[in-house]
Amino acid sequence: MRNLFLLLAFLVSTATFSQELNCTVNVIAQQTGNENDVIFKTLGNQLTEFINNTKWTNKSFRQTERINCSMVINVTQQNNNFFSATLQVSSSRPIYNSTYSSPVYNYNDKSFNFEYVEFQNLVFNKGQFESNLISVLSFHVYMILGMDADSFELNGGNDYFSQAQTIANYSQQVSGQGWKLEDGLQSRFALINNLMSPSYKGIRSTMYKYHIQGMDIMSESAKEGKSQIISALDDLKKVHSVRPNSYLMRVFFDAKADEITDVLSGGPTVNIIEIQEVLNRIAPMYSQKWRNIKY
Repeated sequence: MRNLFLLLAFLVSTATFSQELNCTVNVIAQQTGNENDVIFKTLGNQLTEFINNTKWTNKSFRQTERINCSMVINVTQQNNNFFSATLQVSSSRPIYNSTYSSPVYNYNDKSFNFEYVEFQNLVFNKGQFESNLISVLSFHVYMILGMDADSFELNGGNDYFSQAQTIANYSQQVSGQGWKLEDGLQSRFALINNLMSPSYKGIRSTMYKYHIQGMDIMSESAKEGKSQIISALDDLKKVHSVRPNSYLMRVFFDAKADEITDVLSGGPTVNIIEIQEVLNRIAPMYSQKWRNIKY
């Protein structure tokens, strides 16, 4: 009986206090010419364990609530313990009453330089710089958490984005690119500063409305869900009028463009001529996809 009690207690504990992410990390090193070096496999395994086993928030996540995400590190150069790479990060969230997962965050970090010694200890500190490797990965972890929270609750990602900004601020002391104003308009610095700016609050409210009032009701009323998605996208006109061709708008559509095309092309018929024109105006980089919308 005692053993049964301990087993039940363990199951309840793991179901209630699981970490937040279900992340796969893949390291590709073909461009280095040493892709079979065991260090890259070790790096991938260590980072997978680090991200999935770290407690990033003070909230409780059930096993089924863990956010599915992936990180692909493409190492382009290796010089002893120093590496140059790019990092592709993506995450998704489940859609209510369906088996479909909707892409939420899709970011290509092109300035990822780090130092790594095989089997080194990987530790995250919320208020202190540890290494550029830890800072970049933890920054994107909080971006994943924030984007996911924004899709369930209006401005639900505030605390996570605030932590991402803290990481960006204390990481400016390092030589790694992407943390500073002078690193350009498509950097981690620009991304988090835009997200925290009132000028872009319309993108965050669209993230909430698009999912909760649109995607999540598709199983009950596909036509109403589709109409709400169109309404949410139409709201982005206000952001575009104030900040045309913004990087944050690009990040939003990098994640959602394929899904938008599929949603507007399928299901019950609604008037999409106007929203097609809006999409061409606010997201011209995906004009080919908008032309392919079938209705």
